[in-house]
Amino acid sequence: MSPLTPVPFDEEPEPAAEHESEFNLGEYVGMLRRHWKLAAVCCLLGLAGAFIHLAITPKAYQAMATLQIERRNLTPVGNGENPWYENYWNMEFYPTQYELLQSRGLAERVVKSLDLMEDSSFNPGRREGAASATAEDDEAVLGSLANQLRGGLGVTPVRGTQLVQLSFQASSPEFAAKAANAFAEAFIDMGVEDRYASAGKASTFISSQIETLKQEIEDKENQLQAFSRRTDIVTLDPQANVTLQRLEALNTQVMDARKERIEKESHYREVASSSRDSLADSLAGGMVGEQRTQLLGLEREYETKLKTYKPDFPEMVTLKAEIEKARQTLKEVTQEQVDKARGSAVAAYQTAQRQEETLQAEYNRLKSEAIDQNSAAVTYTNLKVEIEARRTLLNELLRKQSETEVAVRLQDTRESNVRIIDKALVPGGPFTPSLRKDVSYGMLLGLLFGVGCSVLIEFLDRTVKAPEEIERRLGLPTLAVIQDLSEAGKTYGYSAYGYGYGAGGAEADKPRVRPTRTAPASLLEKKKGSPVPVGQIELVPHERPRTLISESYRSLRTALLLSTARELRVVAVTSAVAGEGKTATAANLAVVLAQLGRQVLIVDCDLRKPRLHQVFNVSNRLGLVNQLTAAVEPEVFLPTEVPNLWVTPSGPIPPNPSELLSSDRMRDWLKSVRSRFDFVVIDTPPALAVTDATVVGMLVDGVVLTLRSGKVTREEARLCRDRLRQTGIKILGAVLNRYRSLQAGLGKRYRYYESYGAEESEPKAGSAA
Repeated sequence: MSPLTPVPFDEEPEPAAEHESEFNLGEYVGMLRRHWKLAAVCCLLGLAGAFIHLAITPKAYQAMATLQIERRNLTPVGNGENPWYENYWNMEFYPTQYELLQSRGLAERVVKSLDLMEDSSFNPGRREGAASATAEDDEAVLGSLANQLRGGLGVTPVRGTQLVQLSFQASSPEFAAKAANAFAEAFIDMGVEDRYASAGKASTFISSQIETLKQEIEDKENQLQAFSRRTDIVTLDPQANVTLQRLEALNTQVMDARKERIEKESHYREVASSSRDSLADSLAGGMVGEQRTQLLGLEREYETKLKTYKPDFPEMVTLKAEIEKARQTLKEVTQEQVDKARGSAVAAYQTAQRQEETLQAEYNRLKSEAIDQNSAAVTYTNLKVEIEARRTLLNELLRKQSETEVAVRLQDTRESNVRIIDKALVPGGPFTPSLRKDVSYGMLLGLLFGVGCSVLIEFLDRTVKAPEEIERRLGLPTLAVIQDLSEAGKTYGYSAYGYGYGAGGAEADKPRVRPTRTAPASLLEKKKGSPVPVGQIELVPHERPRTLISESYRSLRTALLLSTARELRVVAVTSAVAGEGKTATAANLAVVLAQLGRQVLIVDCDLRKPRLHQVFNVSNRLGLVNQLTAAVEPEVFLPTEVPNLWVTPSGPIPPNPSELLSSDRMRDWLKSVRSRFDFVVIDTPPALAVTDATVVGMLVDGVVLTLRSGKVTREEARLCRDRLRQTGIKILGAVLNRYRSLQAGLGKRYRYYESYGAEESEPKAGSAA
């Protein structure tokens, strides 16, 4: 049989590793716990940035006024069916009001009302005693200041209500409150003035017509009295004269026609004196408002894009052309509606006038006939009827005048559909910068940056840290988890895990002097409550059997004995790379096996950089190399201070370690020690560094893979596992060394690795161990 043929054992299926992309919330929680300091530093940096931003940002104050805009039309001249209310389905009403609040015309009113053109703080270009060159210059300055004022204005409709929040930001709290209230007052004044301008003109015209009628009535009454005195007529019975009855009826029709003509003329004058925009809005059925809304939208879009593109940019030129086209379309629609309205009013007025003239001519004809019949009686009756008709018309015009005067007086009382609910108050503190917002955003951005850095660090860190990673990523059972001594407040005397291969080589090459170990009984003489000065992790189960680490190694012993159905006699301990604690694991495993009362031999098969002779403080002059080279016949089994435990050191360093370990003498020697000892523990070199571990693994019952938490990468551990499996070596499981709960980020998740019972305290002097 070839010396490399492995010892047969019961084959057991290897568990499959889970896919690495599986989401595990515990890992992310652990990640945040491991890097909480980084997240805290990022939060502090975010807070520092927030305070810097708070210090360098100029303070701005915001005052806010609340308006209520109702759907009411307070112009009573329209004579509509419901003149006091706007059409509820007019969807452009409120958007139009919001645009008017932000219009340049309203801002110019505010500039004038606050006299900001003379305020040097708002208008730095003003010079004392200097007059503007022309009216155009004044208009240009006024428009510039109005646009500057609009920059601090904010209009926010309250959803589902008739309320609008009018806010203004400024560097002065007093000016912010004053400007917000001025915008509210100016908006009310603008609405009142526009609404009652037509009513005032109509009232003036009606007043002039009333005075004319009064003068005519007075003249007719004088004529009637003079005619009565001349003809001695006191009264006439019109029932007796058909001509007089027709004349009376026709006179009534003439008066009605005149009344209608006056109304049409009044309407014509009102239409002629009304502004083009208001007249077009009232007659176009919303068409002009829609065109104006489109134009405003295009102008806002042009102003917005002007911040990004130049005016000669093709898209800006196209947009400018669209604006001009929309403006021209609006002008044409407005002109068309105005011409249509004025033409309709003129036609109605001319029709009424022609009807009046026709009736007047007929009246004059009947009047001539009546004069011929009874000149005196007809004249008297005619004068009397004319007086009565003019009185009736006068009463109607007086009623109209009273209505229009009421509307005009409402302007003086500032009656409007806009009301100020809450006036703007002087703000008590700056609106920007906000300490709360800056601190919140700073902490949030810092925390997000810290979490992002933590995720990046974890993504770049490919090391194995926790036991569940071994089971999930490697598909190997975790036999034991050995806690790091430094986490328990203890330190290693020298690098217990520094091996000599790879990263640990620099430390391993240094000369090491093992401290002299005293007998275990001497440990009992320590003062009660003082820690035992253990210099390294090796032999801790012997020197301090009740510690957490000792219990972990006993768990490893139990797991190994139950790991296979076949009797386990010879076990090799290896690792992927140097410095993972394989020597410490082999030594302590041998100690806990010896504590069962069995005969245990630990063999140092690391023929390149042996260390077991230092751990057990024995001579390395003779050892395994001497046995394999037949340099000595007696078998080298050196006793140790641990009962039932024997050690075979490596001996002199040979030039061909792999050839010696794969020789027939090595196989024969293992057979002999298998029959002599109950358990044999073999310490081997790292599996990825040299092939010695693979050679020895083929001659033993199973291999224990040691992994150092936070050092060995997943790729290295997976490569080591695959290399051992490819040669048919039985991997019993893995031991995670130097495990730190904080590093793994799982806190006290692995409480079951703690020792059962009270913490070990040093026995009193003279008591049994």
